[in-house]
Parts: sequence; structure tokens; C-alpha cells
Amino acid sequence: MEVVVISVPKRMQAVVVHGPEDYRLEEVDVPTPGPGELLLRTEAVGVCASDLKCYHGAPKFWGDENRPAWAQRGIIPGHEFVGVVVAGDDAALAAQQVSVGDRIACEQIVPCEECRYCRRGQYWMCGPHDMFGFRNHHGAMAQYMVIPPKARAHKVSHDLEPHHAAYAEPLSCALHAVERADIHFEDVVVVAGCGPIGLGLIAGARQKNPLKIIALDLDDNKLELGRRTGADIVLNPAKEDVVARVKEMTDGYGADVYLEGTGATPAVAQGLNLLRKLGTYVEYSVFGSDVTVDWSIISDDKELDVRGAHLGPHCWPAAIRLLEEGKVPVEDICTHQFGLRDFQKALDLVADTSGASVKVSILPNAESDAVVA
Repeated sequence: MEVVVISVPKRMQAVVVHGPEDYRLEEVDVPTPGPGELLLRTEAVGVCASDLKCYHGAPKFWGDENRPAWAQRGIIPGHEFVGVVVAGDDAALAAQQVSVGDRIACEQIVPCEECRYCRRGQYWMCGPHDMFGFRNHHGAMAQYMVIPPKARAHKVSHDLEPHHAAYAEPLSCALHAVERADIHFEDVVVVAGCGPIGLGLIAGARQKNPLKIIALDLDDNKLELGRRTGADIVLNPAKEDVVARVKEMTDGYGADVYLEGTGATPAVAQGLNLLRKLGTYVEYSVFGSDVTVDWSIISDDKELDVRGAHLGPHCWPAAIRLLEEGKVPVEDICTHQFGLRDFQKALDLVADTSGASVKVSILPNAESDAVVA
């Protein structure tokens, strides 16, 4: 079987998980792709809130002996990535419809294609749920990584900056949440949060062209970024009663759709209270603790349609197209980039609640150790 290869080194730098708050930069062998696999030279990998929760050892990720940890010890983290194909046999290249030298981004999940969900076409809810950087597949906080046969790859233009191209992952997730909301032209849509996911929610909702998009955040600078991304009105819950303001703008009824993208527990009750009767609540965030709300609002009071959203199924081509067409202000969203040696600084910056950053990325093959915008 013929294998086409661009010259690669034998050893590489990679971040390796050894346990909660114990991630180490190590020198390891560059992986060798097997039959049907591709080898990717990693250009950029975004640091996600779920990466941070795993790093700090959130129980829902680390689990116990009866519930395997999502971030396995020995795994290389990183699931928001883009890179260049440098090796792969004919079968792998044909299956993914790529050539050596193409830039690709991959969906986070590597579906088994055998479970009940995969057989029904619901691959993003795959039972085994193997994911890059969390479970059974090394991620992109390394100079090279293997793309397995069942991965879902998408070509991305080389014209985009690497860290901008890697934003396709959170953007696709946000677009899926927008799809779940079933937004109509006359709707008033409220988006909670102007972080990486929230801004994607705004950009996606803008493509649906509702009557009005209202963005909420505690940081005025991020609110301004939300406006540039497509929000018509921005409100700061720390400075005004956003529930009252939304009702004022809707003849006392409330918003039609609420998209939650903060992961902050107060944002849940906020959404339930500012929605109208028969409104739609979509939850995308990953929470670090349990959330308690008055469920009678959902049922007896308003009969709300409450929906979850997970990953970005069927939304990757649209997300990539929005980036390639310049429809999303990624130059403002992607605020900080670091070299692989400074991965800890990247994690710490994502954990910083002061609002110093929006989207933080690592450039594993960057010539400089740290590149901070």
C-alpha cells in the first residue's frame, strides 16, 4: 500500500495529561499513521471551557473506577484544532476526500458507527462517545496528531489564520444550538454570554434574521464585541434589570428564544424568567456545579420548550463558510495565542474571570514560545 509522506521529525513536543492540574509538556514520538489514518501537522488548537474543567478535575469529567474519566491519564488534550495533512495512505486520503498538503479541521467526536445512535444517523450522541483530547484519541496540544478512519474531517482554506480556522469548532457548536432553537423572522432572541460560544450564538442567530437579537454579558467590552458580531441591543445584567428591560421591549410578554452560553448558574433562572409563555430555552453550556431552578416556571407557569444542544453536527460546512467569507469578526474574537511551551499560561488565561481574553489558542508549531495579541 503506497503511503505519501511529507518529511516529519521522529520526535515532537506534546502536552500529556497525568491527572487533575498535572499536565506536562513532554517529548514523545511522532505518531505513525496506520491503515486508513492521516497524520496531521497541528497548526492551532483552541482552549475550551471543557478543557479547563477537565484540567481542574471536575468530577463529571474525571469520574471514578465505575465511570471512566473523560480526560484519560496519558491522553494529549485539545479538540478545537486545524492542521495540514502530511501523510496518509490512498485509502485514508480517498475516504476523507483530501490530499497531502490540505488543511483540515475535524469534528470533536469520533463516532463508533455501530451503536443505536450512530445507526440512526445521530452520530454526535454516539454511545461510546470517543473524542479527541478526552477519550481514546489523542488531541491537538502536540505538534502532530493522528486522524483515525472514523473521524469527520472538513477542508478549510489556507487563507485563514490558523487560530481563526480553529474557531470553526466552537462556531459549529453554536450553530447547532441555533438550529435547535428553531428561530423565526418575528422572534426576539436573547443570547446569554459574549464569550466564544455566545458570540457564535449571536453570529448564528444573525444568519436566521430574527426581529431582534439581544446580547447579555457582565463585561462591557465583550458586549461591544457582541454588537459587532450581530447583536442589535446589548445589556449588562450587573447594571440593569435585564428581565424587566426585555419585557419592556416585548409589550410585557418576554423573549421568544433564549440561548444560554455562559455556563454560569444564575443565567439559567434569568432565561426562564425573561422568556414569554410557550417560549424556547436552549442550553449549550457545560456547568461546573449543579443548577437549581423553579421547574414550575417551565411547566405550570409558561409551558416552555427546553432543549439541550451538544457538539456541532451537520453545522461544520456552514461554520467554515462563515469564517472563509469573513462573516464573523474572528480577528477580535481570537484574542490570545501561545506557543506550546506556554500551554499553562493559556489554561490560566482561560480561567481568568477578569475578562482579559475571549478566545485563547495554542499554536503547537509556532516558532516563538508565546504570541499574545
